[in-house]
Amino acid sequence: MDTLLNRYRNITVLLLVILAQLVLLAYQVKNNQDVRIIRLWAVTAVTPMARAVEGARSGVAGALGNYVFLKDAREQNRSLKEELGRVKLENQFLKNELATADRAQALLKFQARTPSRTLAARVIGIGATANSKVVFVDRGSAAGVEKGMAVITPDGIVGKVTAAFPIASEVLLVSDQTFAAGVISQKNHVRGTLRGQGFGSCRVDYVQNEEKVEVGEWFYTSGDDRVFPKGAPVGRVTAARQGSQTQEIYVNPSGLRPGLEEVLIVLEAVHQSIPETQVASSDVYIAPPVPPDPSAPPAPSGSGTEADRMRDRYLKIGEAQSHKFGEGLPGSKPPDFNLKIPAADPASAAAQGRGAAAPPDGASTPEAASGAGTATQRRGDTPVRRDGAVPARGDSAPSVASSAATSPGSAQPGAPTASKPSVAPPVSASPRSRVSPSQPPPPTQETAPAAAPSRNP
Repeated sequence: MDTLLNRYRNITVLLLVILAQLVLLAYQVKNNQDVRIIRLWAVTAVTPMARAVEGARSGVAGALGNYVFLKDAREQNRSLKEELGRVKLENQFLKNELATADRAQALLKFQARTPSRTLAARVIGIGATANSKVVFVDRGSAAGVEKGMAVITPDGIVGKVTAAFPIASEVLLVSDQTFAAGVISQKNHVRGTLRGQGFGSCRVDYVQNEEKVEVGEWFYTSGDDRVFPKGAPVGRVTAARQGSQTQEIYVNPSGLRPGLEEVLIVLEAVHQSIPETQVASSDVYIAPPVPPDPSAPPAPSGSGTEADRMRDRYLKIGEAQSHKFGEGLPGSKPPDFNLKIPAADPASAAAQGRGAAAPPDGASTPEAASGAGTATQRRGDTPVRRDGAVPARGDSAPSVASSAATSPGSAQPGAPTASKPSVAPPVSASPRSRVSPSQPPPPTQETAPAAAPSRNP
């Protein structure tokens, strides 16, 4: 060993010096995270060893805790199971008590609502035979129960008392084959006899094939058997079909619900009316109309349905011929519906659209014609043109209403005949100023004389 050290003494010293130099540099130099390099080397070298040591320690601790120190686990498991069973029993008991309280509250509410006098009873036993459909209740003759009394619940009928003992009573259920009761349907008031079949469903007999019974319809007691009060619910129809002589109707009794425990014995029956079938409301909600858009362009004046346009056309035809619909006597001449109505003047239509007021009855309405600028009418003694201007004295003023100007036979010899302007019937004008396009206007008392020929050649 000494020989080996002596031989490599220089190299060993050199390596030690270099290692010391590296350690000093690592101690002085830091990385980007401000951690010394020698610390980083130390953590990197020690971490795998620390992880292995920790894994070995946790494994040994888990093995000791799971297998060595479990001497009381079995006893704790047994006690927890017993406590869980006790809690389940208490929970079931509280549920039963709550259900009993709910049923008792429903019975009390039903007793307060029904007009019949009833007695609450609890089911204490059932029949001994397998096919028996009887139960025993804890109320007997000592409480006023008699044979033949009805037994019901808020949901429907249950049966009737067949035997009354001092402190108990025997009740025959509706599902027994010997049970029978008179029933009536709710919607169509079809009467029949309810009979048991020995199992859950019942049957309604003696309903003719002509009667109408729907599936889902309710049957109620009719009171004809003198046992059940009228108006007690029986059940809902599950099937209804035609038979050889009568219908085959099957009803699911609503009073025989699973877990029947509390019932009501009817001591004094009071008949009630059959409830009416509830019909859905026919009212339909209609939302308000959409408000008009101010930015939208105005609708054209001719908008509307074809019926509206035809009505407007007939009104115009009647106005043009001075005819009022609905006021003519029998045998009077009807208006000519083939009359051609010219299109309305855009200017007048715009004026009507802006709500222009109609002229008074005393004023003459101007005629709509191509020569509107030259036609004149009498206002007192001064001829006035349609545009409102008064013509000069030297100018000619032909009158539209003049009979001399319109009738060739009445024209004077040597006097020029004024040209007759084409006159179209207005859209809306008073009857005094309407002019038919097929005949000249009638003469009036205020007609102007025929116009003299103009002085200017």
